Parts: sequence; C-alpha cells; structure tokens
Amino acid sequence: LRRINPRAELAPDTGRALLKGIVVDTETTDLDSSRGKIIEIGIVAFEYDPATGQPIRVIDSYGELEDPGQPLSPEITAITGITDEMVSGKHIDEDRVASLVKGASIVVAHNAEFDRPFLENRLSAFDGLPWGCSMMDIDWTTENVGSRKLDYIAYQMGFFFDAHRAEEDCKALLEILAHPLPVSGTPVLKPLLDQLPKVSYTLFALNSPYATKDLLKARKYRWDGDQKVWHRTVVGNQSLEEEVLWLKNEIYGGRPARIDVEERDSRTRFSRKPVAKSTRTI
Repeated sequence: LRRINPRAELAPDTGRALLKGIVVDTETTDLDSSRGKIIEIGIVAFEYDPATGQPIRVIDSYGELEDPGQPLSPEITAITGITDEMVSGKHIDEDRVASLVKGASIVVAHNAEFDRPFLENRLSAFDGLPWGCSMMDIDWTTENVGSRKLDYIAYQMGFFFDAHRAEEDCKALLEILAHPLPVSGTPVLKPLLDQLPKVSYTLFALNSPYATKDLLKARKYRWDGDQKVWHRTVVGNQSLEEEVLWLKNEIYGGRPARIDVEERDSRTRFSRKPVAKSTRTI
C-alpha cells in the first residue's frame, strides 16, 4: 500500500486528439444544498483520450477555502479538519474556476448528486456542463470492489490518501480514473464517458396504493416526503419501458393509472434544478 503521489503525466500520449475533463470535490457546512454552503473546493483539470477513456495528463489544479459567513459546526470540523480560523476571510476565485472548467467535455465527482447542487448554487461556471459520477456510473460490485467509498476503492487499487480535503480527494479520484478496472480492464473513466450519451428517466408512481410501499422500496424506489410520491431513476429507453410495465402490473394491478416521467441528459443529471415532467397514462 503506497501513499498517493499525484502525477502530472498519467499515461503515454497516444497522439490522438485529447479532450478536457474536470474532477471536482467540495466540503460543505451541511449535507443539504438548500441549507449548506461550500467551505472548500478542489478542482483538477486533465486531458483524456476519448477513444480509450484513458486520462493522459493533468493540465491544472485549484483548491481554495471559503468563509461561509457562519460558524462551522463541531461535526463538520471533525469530518473535514477545517476550522473557523482556516476559512476566515477566504473566498473562491470565480474567474479562476471559470477558466479551469471552460470547455470541459465531462465533470466528474465521486457522488455528483451531492456536489453538483452545491456548485450550481455558488458558481455559474458549472451550469450546463456534462456530468459523470464515479460512484454511481460504475458497477463496482461486478468489478469485485465491495464498497463505493473513495478511500476503499483507492485501497483496493493499492494506495491511500488524506481523505476529506477537497483538492486531495480530487487528485486521488483522478488517480483512480486513470487506473484499470479490476475485472473489465478498461480505465475507470471509460464507463463514465459511455454513460454521457444516455438519457435517464425518473418515474414518479402517482397515487400508488399504500400496500405496495414495500414492493416499491425493494425495487429501489425512494420516497419524496415533499411531493408524497415514490420515484426511481433508470437509464435508457428499454429500462424505461420495462419499469412502466412493472408499475402497471405490480403496483397498479393492471388498472389504468397515471405516472409522471422526468427526462434528463448528461447536462442536467444530478442537478436539483427542475426539468419539465410529462404525465403518462399506463
């Protein structure tokens, strides 16, 4: 097991045209983006070969603390090691961030569902960029990796790092993205790139009978307490039609019913910004 030693050169240049990618991580005052604020950002810009998914080299990196204008809770300091004194008077350089992420073909976070809403609330440079998630876009179980936690994945690949500091986490994640997957052998970045053209659909099981809640839960539906509805996200048109059929037969007992469907692509995935829903009779 070796401590991570971030490298500027990640793989030999293939001579093919390279694209720009971004790895990003945040530390925040709260887990909820509607209440919390960013207290640290880490960004690493890199070039990759789109044909193979192999990261080739680091272009630039940036890390900065930011004063949230309120005292940090003891819990957040315990998790991150960041104190009130460390963030006092600190600010993220918005122009620096904008120049770093401009022209990116993919933004990668390890739990993009968490990081993207915080970043969109604070930094307009992230609006409309294509996103990938190294936690959710890879079938880690099939790759014989027993946990999706970043430090565990790193451990499985033979290195460790100082977790919960944003720039360190980014450098560790880029090392992982450049590493071959244990079973399939492709670079870890490749499945994230393969996911970019795909459309995801969130199905909302409107007025589902209370008695079916355990069935829904077992099929990985999540309860939205505000809208009072069970929902699940699937990727691709075939998965959408299979899920509609399952809802019709298993939840609504074959009777006519209405569901809402929300459609997102890589530029709107993991965002909390609303997109239009369509109502479908099944």
